[in-house]
Amino acid sequence: MENAQLISLSKQIALQRQMDVVANNLANINTTGFKAENILFEEYKSPTARDRDFAFKDQILSYTQDWATVRDMTQGAFQQTGNPFDLALAGDGYFAVQTPAGERYTKSGSFQLAPDGTLVDLSGNPVLTESGPIKFTGATDDITINADGSITTSQGGRGKLRVVEFADAQAIEHTGGNLFTGTGANTAANTRVIQGVVEKSNVSGVSEMAEMIRVSRAYESLASLMQQQNDLRRTAIQRLGDTQA
Repeated sequence: MENAQLISLSKQIALQRQMDVVANNLANINTTGFKAENILFEEYKSPTARDRDFAFKDQILSYTQDWATVRDMTQGAFQQTGNPFDLALAGDGYFAVQTPAGERYTKSGSFQLAPDGTLVDLSGNPVLTESGPIKFTGATDDITINADGSITTSQGGRGKLRVVEFADAQAIEHTGGNLFTGTGANTAANTRVIQGVVEKSNVSGVSEMAEMIRVSRAYESLASLMQQQNDLRRTAIQRLGDTQA
């Protein structure tokens, strides 16, 4: 009976982790460039059953273990804004930004100009070109960002945005603030930059709400089952005590 409780508890822990992921998806449904996440589970087999005093052979127990978090890399819908500093990426690429912790990568192309004219993201991190951060002067106008990331203004060419791709997009790590870190960043070859457009989150509110209800019901069912198992255990112990008395 203790084994049944432990197996149920392992599933409850996994469901709690899954609920956290679903809640995070819903919280970012309006976050530009956000990619929905999900949990991968695997079976963990205990070599032998524990807490069993029966004469027959111990059994292998199967527990639930959350193995990894995966991202849905499906392209989100594009929304026209007309803002020359709003950019979207058609493809698997990421923008590069400079943070106090080092270079980071993001799908969010909602950029703006800092007071000194530096192009930054919404958190104030400078957006990187192939030669570093870029700064626009007050006299600069007619800013055009082409599909390959090259930037031209009324004063001529100003460089090219640093857009990178990864061989395995699932291998990069989420660091918070819609930013990622990872190794093996290569210059994007199959990604187009679109100016005046942002990529919306690919989170489906209806699907995530349905998943939240399913996870909540599964958690409650396990809690009820564990309570019943505990009641049976107490009853069995009480009857054993009455018999011995």
